Amino acid sequence: MTAYDTLPLQPQGDGRLLAPKPVLLPFMAPRLQGDLYPDGQLRLSVWGAGHVATLRFALPGGTHFYSPNRAEWAGGGLCVAQSRPVLLIEGAPLRRAASSWRGAWWSAAEPPQPAEIVEGRRILRTGWGVTIIEAEGNVVRVAAGDSLEEAEAGLAFSSEEIRAEAIAYASLCDAAPEADPIMRTMVSQSLHAGLSSIRRDSAGRFAGLAAGQSYSAPARTYYRDGYWTLQILLDREPEAVKGQIEILARGLQVDGEAPSGVILTGDAQSARWEVVRQNHAVVSEEHLRPGDWWSDHFDSPLFFVLTLSDYTEATGDEEPLRRHWPMVETIYRRYRGFERNGVPLPYKPRNDRDWADNVYRHGYVAYDVGLWIGALDAIGRLGERIDAGLAEEARLAAEAARAVVDDEMLTGAGTYADYGDKRDFREEHLTLDSLTLLRYRAVSPERAKIVLKAVRERLETRHNDRQPYGDWGVMCAWPPFARRRDTRQKTAFPYRYHNGSDWPYLTGLYAEQLIDHGLGEAEYALTRWWRTCLENGWCGAVEYFAPPWGRGSLLQGWSAMPAYVWLSRLAAKK
Repeated sequence: MTAYDTLPLQPQGDGRLLAPKPVLLPFMAPRLQGDLYPDGQLRLSVWGAGHVATLRFALPGGTHFYSPNRAEWAGGGLCVAQSRPVLLIEGAPLRRAASSWRGAWWSAAEPPQPAEIVEGRRILRTGWGVTIIEAEGNVVRVAAGDSLEEAEAGLAFSSEEIRAEAIAYASLCDAAPEADPIMRTMVSQSLHAGLSSIRRDSAGRFAGLAAGQSYSAPARTYYRDGYWTLQILLDREPEAVKGQIEILARGLQVDGEAPSGVILTGDAQSARWEVVRQNHAVVSEEHLRPGDWWSDHFDSPLFFVLTLSDYTEATGDEEPLRRHWPMVETIYRRYRGFERNGVPLPYKPRNDRDWADNVYRHGYVAYDVGLWIGALDAIGRLGERIDAGLAEEARLAAEAARAVVDDEMLTGAGTYADYGDKRDFREEHLTLDSLTLLRYRAVSPERAKIVLKAVRERLETRHNDRQPYGDWGVMCAWPPFARRRDTRQKTAFPYRYHNGSDWPYLTGLYAEQLIDHGLGEAEYALTRWWRTCLENGWCGAVEYFAPPWGRGSLLQGWSAMPAYVWLSRLAAKK
């Protein structure tokens, strides 16, 4: 008997998750994605096209085992191929199958074409994708694509080939075989979130890092989500990171502005989205250009510079950096233009356009200031052989910025204000996203340790008995926002979303800084979120969660950060 034997999901010594009865399994491959529900419903989508079909199988009851993109049960299981958009289900008879009436919740309903039976195969067509089903008894292969040709290419894979690819992918994700079951399964599922974010188009070309399974309609990739996701990809899939740089470059405007994300839809979905963008006032106000997902985000250009820097330093390949250097300089000039009050820090306008997109942050935002100083250091390091003058200017700007951080942002509690201006209002609660100041060494090592100790005492729920829910994770902010008018939607509620939920990507950042500053004890941050997933039967790396509000989406790419920290900093020591 272990501490996990009564949970909906129980980590096993072989890296799988055991479920006494079925739970929801999200799956995501380069083209195909979907959900297998406990009642046997399977919702199928194609990256860049949208939801194409819903099938229903007679799943057996009893014990199921889960691993990335794979389920196993008595007499069969689900296997998802990687190189082609096809999956295999065995030991669960197909009961029904129907085409989708809409590719996304926002697109107009369109009656699908009648199903066709061709040489024993069932073909389901929509205006944006095709699904082909081949069933032989209790062995069912399902392929999908944005065209008949893509779906047919998927169905050319045999059951054995599909199964082999699924097993190989699950093995690839099982990157911590020597760790205990809770850490081993955390690493497997967290790494899966990162690897499965790599998407491809129907021709097999790189098509962006998906923020997660819920971000395919319209298909898009984000500057910030992609940055934290690619940390684990730099030494595993550097070509994907290089491709990501080129996609993000498309979203940059001539003045250095960038949206939250870049839209990457296929032709059919793109046409449908453009109708929505042009004809709905709220949508058109946020998405100013056809390729923009939420225009003009304060953090996005900084992440572009940091992505270039990380890629260059990890691979030694300077070609993207040199080609995009004029834009790097443009971004630098843009942020120097945000200075106010004679203070050499960028002053954010009061809006909800950075990662905390439910909060109207203004002034000196700790998170954004940390990114800015990191970008300045990157320009100073990497510019020496490209533009020595700009490199020196950036180094001096970084020195000046560091010199004023404490005066402008330090609170009486010894930590850094979330945002604001001491000349009017500051939100002084403690946040995990302020740890960008530590990651990019914007503050002294001594101050960093004070901040990290405060995070341990106040944001780790096991140590904070002033929050009402016991030990459940690491809060992203506490106490709740002092000025409710600065929040909107989900964040208006204490402990929800940006107002105190546990975001695994931020707990990964916290664990990274604990280790890098020599404070250790990082395993709580690395695993408490995953224990909550197991306790709730959430099979996959979750976006965020908090009691009593539940969770965000599954298979969130940047939730690869905990696996990245374990594999890059702790695995070699075990």
